[in-house]
Amino acid sequence: MRIFSRKAAFLRKLSQGFFLLLFIYILWSTTYPLTGALPPETFFRTNPNIMLFTSLSERLWLPGTFFAVIMLLLTLILGRFYCGWICPLGTLIDMSGKRGRNKAVVPQRLNFRLNKAKYAVTALILLAAAFSLQIAWALDPMAIVGRFVSLNLIPAVTLSVEKAFIFLVRDMGWSDPFLEVYRHLKNSFLGVRVHFFANSLIIFSFIAAILASAFFVSRSWCRYLCPLGALYSLFSKAPLLRRKVEKCTNCGACASVCRMGAIKNDLSYDSGECVLCMDCVYSCPVGGTRFSFRKGPAAGEENKEGMGRREFLIVLAGAFLSIGQRHRKRGAGKKDRPVIRPPAALEEEDFTDRCIRCGNCMKVCPTNVIQPAFLESGARGIWTPHLVNKIGYCEYYCDLCGKVCPTEAIPPLPVEKKKHIRLGTAYVIKQRCLAWNDGLKCMVCEEHCPVPQKAIKQDIVEINGERVKRPVVEPTLCIGCGICENKCPARPGRAIKVDPRTAERTKAG
Repeated sequence: MRIFSRKAAFLRKLSQGFFLLLFIYILWSTTYPLTGALPPETFFRTNPNIMLFTSLSERLWLPGTFFAVIMLLLTLILGRFYCGWICPLGTLIDMSGKRGRNKAVVPQRLNFRLNKAKYAVTALILLAAAFSLQIAWALDPMAIVGRFVSLNLIPAVTLSVEKAFIFLVRDMGWSDPFLEVYRHLKNSFLGVRVHFFANSLIIFSFIAAILASAFFVSRSWCRYLCPLGALYSLFSKAPLLRRKVEKCTNCGACASVCRMGAIKNDLSYDSGECVLCMDCVYSCPVGGTRFSFRKGPAAGEENKEGMGRREFLIVLAGAFLSIGQRHRKRGAGKKDRPVIRPPAALEEEDFTDRCIRCGNCMKVCPTNVIQPAFLESGARGIWTPHLVNKIGYCEYYCDLCGKVCPTEAIPPLPVEKKKHIRLGTAYVIKQRCLAWNDGLKCMVCEEHCPVPQKAIKQDIVEINGERVKRPVVEPTLCIGCGICENKCPARPGRAIKVDPRTAERTKAG
């Protein structure tokens, strides 16, 4: 069956735009309360790089891994279609790369040597997973775009639009035409209540560097570094859908426009590097290039560079032989740096292994309390979610973070069960407390405590003939939600803190 590739080139752009907008829409529309939006873990669970290596690291079959395997099986048929038709980062790279008019042409031999780098990255991720260390999140394209959308794009756009409406309505006095529109958007488009994320500049700089590289060498990230692209490339060495040249004038136009450098000097191509962009078809002056389904290997298509699919599967099988070795010495003689994790999060080392730093839990949190860590929990915990009570607090009736986690590093819990999960235990710093230290009338922490029995009690004493109430924490009732710390009026340091060492964590399994 022959594919009419001029039409396919248009369909590819349509597909790229659709999946990018769908990805952004899913993340944008998932907010508190959850109202029927598509689950944001949908995309992530079709990602073999995340699901397979996280499963290997944790030595268990994560929910949704089946869909990642289906994607690999489809790659055996269609080739590396995901990279050219679906990948949100690939779409952003294509969009940004269009402005780079004078791109460098990488010589074929150098190009194929540089291609090996992504296989080395994938091998490193595989080796780390074999030793129960999950680092797939660091360079995964979907996690990179997810963090950018959740922690950069959505806050920037919502705040900019909101400030624009405030300027038009309040400062310009144009209330009649804009106020009603603003109220409508506030209940939909502007309903995402997030305003600040730590490390957001670093996260933005990372994706900006990737997009900037496309100005100089087209799809350089996809060619040389992307571990997900490497996985798909390994499964695209002999797909059923292949490029076929029916007639050729040796003009070299196809090789010059190939954004992946997949077409060789003899005008054959490396099917593992082809992302089915259809540029070679569109640029052919005689219309002699097609993509079609056919049997048997095509001449000149075999690529011996880099890691082969057979070698990769052998290494993967060898890695799984270490299943029984997991956690034999993990945590021995090592103290964790205590940070407050989301409700019922896995025990610390399992949590940092399974978390892919996608930003879903941070974006969906209604109080903005979930922030990306930097070195607060050590190098292993970089960009993992932790709670910063100075910014927000864990909403008593919210259970969204567990529902949107694609790897269940934060287990999904019903609200009634989540309300009883302890994140830590609050304690009063009497030297800072306005009631304890200054004798002032302040019970703000007790007033805001959401626990029905009130985890913060009143210690009533008489000072200078006047009854003074002072806050005392009842540890058996405190769930460590942090609202007391967030609302405490003492400055510069809060007079009540949450100690995470008593948190209830979930065992992996």
